[in-house]
Amino acid sequence: MSGNLPTPSVTADYAQRVADDLSATRSEQERVRTELTRLQDELVRLEDSEQVLTKMQEVLGGLPKPSAKQRKGAKGSVVPGARRSQGRTAAGKATATTKGKSSKKAATPKKAGEPTWLELTTAYLGGQGEPRSAAEIAAALTEAHPGRTVQVPVVRNTLEQGVAQGVLERSKQGRSVFYSPASASAAPADS
Repeated sequence: MSGNLPTPSVTADYAQRVADDLSATRSEQERVRTELTRLQDELVRLEDSEQVLTKMQEVLGGLPKPSAKQRKGAKGSVVPGARRSQGRTAAGKATATTKGKSSKKAATPKKAGEPTWLELTTAYLGGQGEPRSAAEIAAALTEAHPGRTVQVPVVRNTLEQGVAQGVLERSKQGRSVFYSPASASAAPADS
């Protein structure tokens, strides 16, 4: 019988320790939840204050950009990427976007005094007797301006911009699209 007597005592001790640990864990969880709620309330108050101060700064003529950077730095890892338009972006996304834009700008530099793409395309098309495709125009501009990087999508977008402004006209022949100056559009359409 003496062999059976210590076992219930050890089991009871373990059961008591587990119950004490469980109670301590639950009370710690409650404390952390209370602290979290308090911190969330404080964060909401601080965000509201920031919005008010930002609006005041805009009204007073100050630059609101530093507050956007502060907001970005403070919340960049918490706010999902879908909220980028609200000024709360992850640093990696902003860097990737900036890198992409800067490399494209470096590839096609336009020095002061050089004509724009629209001026170049309209001048080229003005000297032609018939409509041209975007690829033909890009090839001609590459020959005429070897110092500038000419890309077909840029030329195509420029041509569409000219069409939207009424400077150029677009005509389709099957699946191909051709562009010509707006004044000479009647003759190519009949061909």
